[in-house]
Formats: sequence, C-alpha cells, structure tokens
Amino acid sequence: MQISMQVDYSGSFLQAVDRVIAYEKRGLDIVWVAEAYGFDSPTLMGYLAAKTDRVKIGAGIMPIYSRTPALIAQTAAGLDEVSQGRAILGLGASGPQVIEGWHGVVYDQPVARTREIIKICRNVWSRQPLVNDGIYQIPLPKGLGTGLGRPLKIITTPQRERIPIFVASLGFKNVEMTFANADGWLPIFYVPEKAAEVWGNAIRSGLKMRDPSLAAPEIVGGGMLAIGENVEHLRELGRGILALYIGGMGARGKNFYNDLAVRYGYEEQARKIQDLYLAGEKAKAMAEVPAELLEATSLIGPRSYVAERVSAYKESGVTILGVTPVGEDPLGSFDELMKIVRQVG
Repeated sequence: MQISMQVDYSGSFLQAVDRVIAYEKRGLDIVWVAEAYGFDSPTLMGYLAAKTDRVKIGAGIMPIYSRTPALIAQTAAGLDEVSQGRAILGLGASGPQVIEGWHGVVYDQPVARTREIIKICRNVWSRQPLVNDGIYQIPLPKGLGTGLGRPLKIITTPQRERIPIFVASLGFKNVEMTFANADGWLPIFYVPEKAAEVWGNAIRSGLKMRDPSLAAPEIVGGGMLAIGENVEHLRELGRGILALYIGGMGARGKNFYNDLAVRYGYEEQARKIQDLYLAGEKAKAMAEVPAELLEATSLIGPRSYVAERVSAYKESGVTILGVTPVGEDPLGSFDELMKIVRQVG
C-alpha cells in the first residue's frame, strides 16, 4: 500500500509545503492538492514539484468544468514535465453550488463529460491530432464558429503518454465509469466494511467494461490518523467536516455526501444534519454526526487497533491510504503507520 496526504486548501499553503517536505523524508508517496474555490491547484502543484524530490503530486481534484479538456491535458503534461514524471491528474465534477455559483458554468452531464475528458487527455499525451465528436466538439464544426479550426496535436512531447488519471466519484454511474476508464478512484468518507455493499455492483459493472490494456485501478481510502493510547477523543475533530459535507455541501435533493450517509445506513441522522446545517445551526448539526461514522472514517487509536483498520482497508481493495495526521505527535503517528503498512504488505 502507498500512503498519501491532502494539502489543506483553507490554510497557509507555504506552511503546508514545509509539512509535505517533512513527510516526504519519512516516506510519503503521494500528496493531493485540492482546488475548490480557493487558490488554483496547478500553480501550487508546480511549486511543490520544485520543492520536493520524490513524492507524487496529484490534483485532488481539478474540476472538469473550469477548463477545456485540452487545457486540462496541457496542464497535466506541464506538471509531469516540471516534476519529472510525478504527476497524477485527479478529476471530479464538484457540485452545482461551486460550478454554477463560482464558475458560472452549467452543471450538466458530469459522467459523460468526465469520460470524454479522460479520452481526450490520453489522445493529447500520445500526440495524436485532437478530434472529438461528443459533448466536446473538437475542432468546432462549421456553423459553431468561424469554420477555420483544424485538428492539432500538442507541440511539446509529454514526459509520459499515460499520466495516471484518478476520478472522485460516489454515484453508481460515475463509479461505474471510473472503474471502466480511470487509473484510480478517489472516494470520500470511505468505510471499508460498507464499500462492497454501497459500491460493489458499480465497481463490478465498470470492471467488465474496462480496457484490458489498463492496469487494475488504484483505490484511495483512509482518514484522520493518530496512533497511541487515549487518543480516541481526536475523532471528534472530524465532526465539523462531516457535518459540512453531509449538511451543507449541496442543496436538498442534490447533496452527494448526504446521499452517501443515507446509503451507509444513517438516513435519519443525515436528514437532521442537513436540516440543522441549512438552518444555520452548525453546532447542533455537528452533534448529530454519529460517533460510529467518526470512528469508521478515521485511523485513530492504539497501534493494534490502527493495524486492524489498515488491514480492513486493504481487504476492501484500498491500495493507497489517504491520511491526515492529527494530535500532539503527527510525525510520530506517521512513522508508526509506515511500519504497520510494511507489516500488512
């Protein structure tokens, strides 16, 4: 198993870089850089490439609506160049609130768009003339522009023809598409014991359609990390983020994270959290987050307990542990996790 971490996109990025460098020295494999509606991720990823030596640098995630497919491909190729082959392109649809509220772009056909973008990126990186007849009309046909567009291929030669593409997906069709086409899957609030029940059918369906030339897809799962005695109280740090996503990241009927909580079996709690959060009662919404869910989406506890959780993630198919070290000794917990992962295999 590899180990990855997410850069906090709401704090100081320069301070986060120092942390990434420290964790890289201890064996960190992948760092994910989010975008949301803060700083753009490619600028920060390029800076990380200059400041690090070995760690892979992934967009986690780059919204599919904020750039043209060709620019997404160019950006990933540019990052792969400056990082000398360490780039990972993480794609996601985000949600209507961000895409329409921040970018002013219609949120439509997310699954089909992602599928086409994956195909276009791979065509660009292999230096084929870019032609696509679908949602994205490339070149623009006569009647939609000047009629002067012609198929072009990228001028520069990318470091790799197949930069890994990971997709953040939760719904059946999107997960199915991910396992049919992408190199990796970025779920959120992944509970290993419930993964087969919630996503198993979509995963199996996608794998049946997968190009046999593609390697088996990577799966990222994990959560907050703290290893030691009497550290279970640190799970409470997850209440805010779970309440935000389940309650506030989307409108009623259009909140993918609320839907996931329901599929996990927390229908009543998910409804209460959303009602309270949307009413401005954030503290009360946080109080409704089930302790069981806090535990299931974290790696916090004594070493033997965390080792059991790592084994559970591996058995469920996770190949990349995504962790956020917390507590008084985050580096110490990370070092212990490295030992556990080596033992688990």
